[in-house]
Amino acid sequence: MRPQNVEKIVTLSAPSVYPDGGWAVVSATRPSLSADDYVGQLWRISLAGAPSQRLTRGFRDTSPQFSPDGRVIAFLRSEPGAAAQLAIIPADGGEPMVVTDAKLGVREFAFSPNSQRLAYVASVPAEGRFGTTDGVDTGHEDPRLIDQLKFHANGVGYLGDQRRQVFVLDVPDPRGEPVVKPVGRAALDASGATSVPPSQQVSFGDFDHDAVAWIGGSVIAISARHPGADRDLRADLYRFDPDAAEPVRLTESTLGPSVLGSPVVVGDQVFFVGIHTGASGIDVAGVNAGVCVVPTAGGVGHMVTNPETVGIEGSLAAFGDAVLAIDHVHGSGQAIVVDEHGERERISADGSLKCLAAAGPVRVGILTTPTSACEVVDLDDPNQPLTGFHADFPDPVVAPRPHQTNAADGYPVHGWTLTPATAGPHPVVLMIHGGPFSAYSGNFHDEAQVLVGAGYAVLMCNPRGSAGYGQAHGRAVKGAMGEVDMADVTAFLDSCLDTMPELDRERVAVMGGSYGGFLAAWLIGHTHRFSAAIVERGYLDGRSMIGASDIGWFFPTEYQGDLTDIDQHSPLYCAHLVDTPTLIIHSENDLRCPISVAQRYYTELKLRGVEAELLIFPGENHELSRSGTPQHRLARFDHILTWWKRHL
Repeated sequence: MRPQNVEKIVTLSAPSVYPDGGWAVVSATRPSLSADDYVGQLWRISLAGAPSQRLTRGFRDTSPQFSPDGRVIAFLRSEPGAAAQLAIIPADGGEPMVVTDAKLGVREFAFSPNSQRLAYVASVPAEGRFGTTDGVDTGHEDPRLIDQLKFHANGVGYLGDQRRQVFVLDVPDPRGEPVVKPVGRAALDASGATSVPPSQQVSFGDFDHDAVAWIGGSVIAISARHPGADRDLRADLYRFDPDAAEPVRLTESTLGPSVLGSPVVVGDQVFFVGIHTGASGIDVAGVNAGVCVVPTAGGVGHMVTNPETVGIEGSLAAFGDAVLAIDHVHGSGQAIVVDEHGERERISADGSLKCLAAAGPVRVGILTTPTSACEVVDLDDPNQPLTGFHADFPDPVVAPRPHQTNAADGYPVHGWTLTPATAGPHPVVLMIHGGPFSAYSGNFHDEAQVLVGAGYAVLMCNPRGSAGYGQAHGRAVKGAMGEVDMADVTAFLDSCLDTMPELDRERVAVMGGSYGGFLAAWLIGHTHRFSAAIVERGYLDGRSMIGASDIGWFFPTEYQGDLTDIDQHSPLYCAHLVDTPTLIIHSENDLRCPISVAQRYYTELKLRGVEAELLIFPGENHELSRSGTPQHRLARFDHILTWWKRHL
């Protein structure tokens, strides 16, 4: 894959199925190098094999949902440089109608069961912040007085003056008379008039709210409103009645699972994705999320999937008296049907299922395969795609091959290899994923495709600490980061070099991002075997993250232990042992792994005479490689290939 063809990779949203099951709607977005932004529209997907059709022509239209009666599709519409707003369109076609004007945009929404109302979440700017006062830009706002641990977040910034609140509005007739903006004399008599219908805010206070759903005429949402919420990772479901002064708490995260997301009301029960946070409320290192259930009247929720073996990712979808969920297995998503008693069906496909939806007996999903980024599939026949968004992808795609070996202590290590079609031996890049509770899969991955397309063999494995191999595997690095995980990736590398003659064992490099940046930097601080390294957005010193990172108040101690243990496993403190040429990539606005630590690491290497370069991306955060601006993503690939060409 050539780097410039990143703009040919389409991302599909969770589908929404028409109530009669005949068709679905999905948003298809892609990076645009000419717009230097992400563009996309809604598409009508036939479930009977007819060609897909574009429904809208907005700059970026995403997250479509049918109303329960099937008359209306709601979605998020973004114009260039503007925040996303909620819009509606007749399901049988027509011109969209924008129904909100939230200053910081709308994040998510849900129809009421009778289709007459919409609930949505929008951040509310505090007075004087984010341009709410004319003539006062961000550099001239009043100072912030902070008294909480959770005061900022990567990709968001400061939290206290833009809390996410819940709103409701009556769904207007999208075929009704359009609102005309008054001018002249009429404008004098219409001060405060807007072109959107009125919304009612139903949540208040210094709390964030997410993942709205409905129980009858009441809205439910996730929030952390309990005493001590600033010092734990617990959250609960709350019911908001428009005329009630205070919300009603529906779950008890101190006694049962904490709510992570995706509440789905099925009969008199609410299914949700939850996680056990331990007695401390923050013991989540390597812990699997599960499908949980609580009565709509409230109570202590309970998990109905086994977290020791099942790890739920993504959102749930209602399916009769049960829900569809995705279990993360060896890096890939498998669809499961879960009712109040537990799993009752499992659906596998030749790839990884990412999003699911259902209406009546019809079940659909988004599937990524070894050679395709994603397509819509029917879960009854998931290996026959219903769409062809990547059918004409311009570059050859190499399918990863599975590889397994054992670490020195006999522990199995599983992963994949990709090699160019040309004759070897090929220079080798060992890639290490972030997390650590994440995973590579044997499916399409743009980074691996760019490298193999440029002539490099790519090795990817899921060492201890990764997700998808059982909870014990994920928790194996708690208090042992840089130990068993380093042993696993080293064993995987050695096994590949010993068994694959097409690999050049004299030209081997390592790269990784976030936790992968930690392990890449840790490796070059303990061995001189690599020809070069790339350390990207690295977790390079746990002590330095405390206070500077949005997760620094709990992550270093939960994964690494006390400060002495953290220091003993700090790549920054091993910088004096490095002689490997190293490219450090970081983003200016990274609040997950702050750039200051990357600058310190770079400077330590330079002072010791190591060949090192520091590549800084302005305006980007921790998610650069996944959702950064398209031109920056292209530039990142170009710099990576230039570095490898120089050293490999």
